[in-house]
Amino acid sequence: MSSDLNIAKPFIDAVVVILSTMAGIKPKVGTPFVKKDKQATGDVTGFITLSGDKSGSIAVSFELPCALALVRGLLGDDVEDIIQDAEDAVGEVTNMISGRARAKLSEQGITMSGSTPTTYFEPGLEIPHIIESGRVIAIPFNTEYGDFSVEFCFS
Repeated sequence: MSSDLNIAKPFIDAVVVILSTMAGIKPKVGTPFVKKDKQATGDVTGFITLSGDKSGSIAVSFELPCALALVRGLLGDDVEDIIQDAEDAVGEVTNMISGRARAKLSEQGITMSGSTPTTYFEPGLEIPHIIESGRVIAIPFNTEYGDFSVEFCFS
């Protein structure tokens, strides 16, 4: 699990920096763990596949109240279509987290490129990680608006 924690740290750092600077949300990180199921922990989930030195995927899953706070933090009060805005915001934040974490991982000698994010507004979604036999590491976060998680699975 120690190599998983080395990979988890750039994701944790990316989440804290991006949510606090871009949306004014101060996330508190929980303890990373090996996930036993494929079910998303939130209502709105962003998903990206990764390829390069490692292949895999990441997912960022927000409870709806947290996703709505993310929308308000990013867009202010200019919310037109709350469902579409929540999907767009989660997709964009997933992309930013992925990009920042991949930049930090490249400093460790792990180079990867990421796909365009896919966003799902689907409570109970089965997350389509591309490495079926790999361990899924989940990192829970909480905020004053609700919870979310980041999970990854690499070959």
